[in-house]
Amino acid sequence: MLEKSMPTSRLLLSITAFSMFFLIISSFFLFHSVINPFIPSSVFKQFVVESEPIDYTPDYKPEGNNEQPIEQPLVVPLPPSSISMIELDTHNKVEEAMPIDPHEATSLNKKIDVHVLSKKEACNPNKALLKVYMYDMPREFHFGLLDWKASPNQIWPNVSDIKHVPRYPGGLNLQHSMEYWLTLDLLSSNVKKIVRPCSVIRVENPSQADFIFVPFFASLSYNRFSKVLGKEKVSLNRRLQDQLVDFLLSRPEWIKSGGKDHIIVAHHPNSLLYVRKKLGSARFILADFGRYVAKTANLNKDVIAPYQHVVPSISNNNSAPFEQRPTLAFFQGAIYRKDGGAIRQELFYLLKDEKDVHFAFGSAQKSGVREARNGMGSSKFCLNIAGDTPSSNRLFDAIVSHCVPVIISDNIELPYEDVLDYSEFSVLVWGSYAVKPGFLVNLLKGIKRDEWMKMWEKLKEVAHHFEYQYPSQPGDAVDMTWQALARKKSGVKMKRIDRRYRMP
Repeated sequence: MLEKSMPTSRLLLSITAFSMFFLIISSFFLFHSVINPFIPSSVFKQFVVESEPIDYTPDYKPEGNNEQPIEQPLVVPLPPSSISMIELDTHNKVEEAMPIDPHEATSLNKKIDVHVLSKKEACNPNKALLKVYMYDMPREFHFGLLDWKASPNQIWPNVSDIKHVPRYPGGLNLQHSMEYWLTLDLLSSNVKKIVRPCSVIRVENPSQADFIFVPFFASLSYNRFSKVLGKEKVSLNRRLQDQLVDFLLSRPEWIKSGGKDHIIVAHHPNSLLYVRKKLGSARFILADFGRYVAKTANLNKDVIAPYQHVVPSISNNNSAPFEQRPTLAFFQGAIYRKDGGAIRQELFYLLKDEKDVHFAFGSAQKSGVREARNGMGSSKFCLNIAGDTPSSNRLFDAIVSHCVPVIISDNIELPYEDVLDYSEFSVLVWGSYAVKPGFLVNLLKGIKRDEWMKMWEKLKEVAHHFEYQYPSQPGDAVDMTWQALARKKSGVKMKRIDRRYRMP
């Protein structure tokens, strides 16, 4: 009888062992799913550029807040929206908004996941603010300038997969990169599974379009290809500009409208330098009008877009309040400039020995950017002083650092000034007053805590209007630029909100 029971005992032992093994495996996967959900977070909103991220830990830590900084921006699936949606707080999720390598991002246990739109979320082409036709120009004018490895007949990258989106070069190239973001946004408008606003949609028929977009990366062409190489007689930048003119002036769309419905991005002040007058009937997207004659560029037809900030953004939770910003005023950059930038030198000699004022030379190298980030994040006011041109990315670095900008640039044009009141979150000063001994320091010291806090809170509210990202989100810089063009379409002359300058 003992011999008969042995197979039964062995069977029971085997079943018990298998059950225990299955229980252990199930528990492991259950625990793992809590830590790393099976539905992966998307990293599609990560900046697709080539630059070293800055290792930065904010000096300010909110009291009683043990929250860890969020590693990188993630896609927040938002419904199609007009500007009324900009109050959403999703932009506060960004702690480090410096560009990163998307291929490195995927190695951080994150997987690409493009949210599939529902019928309610999908952008209805008939409800888009703008319908834009984009020329299928040879890639040498756009993504080919990024060393993009494409198949022989391929014009555009596959924007539905971040691994196939060419990276934009880092460093100071970034500040004029809006040509890249706008082109990506147009391409993605035809990809149904990408979440983005419904401000613009690309159409295939130019007769259905409000505007025609010219996909030439003019700023990148100037920054990287302006030098004459080897035995060449002219630079690649010059050749591309000449070819652009030949292309456009021969197009029936240009001939029909005289170019008035064409959009050309020329954000770097020296981009399109040789041909801008020939193309002056088009609508330009610019940084300012400093190097343009009024007939070629003006507010009646053109749009001022923000620079891409260089310092990383500070989240609202990690933004230092009044008491945690010991420096009264901060400036770091080139001091000796020509033309309208001579005011920097005057202010340097006035302020360099002032207590609680940091006014020093600075570089755009990694260490210089880190110093600027630290300095802006611990200062109450950040000086934005005219240089070789009326504008610079310093203003937008200050905004995303929640450091109240002090704008000392008489000829500056500000982005979206017909819908944003800069007086609510910045201090505007005429250059002639700023250089009077004692005026600027006394003015800033006279702004008490309550007034400063109101401007600081407004900065946190508007900072996302100056963020470039892919895919674009409601109210960001890409969306705001399209909306500015939509207002131009209406034919109503732009009327900017009256500036309130500080007087003695």
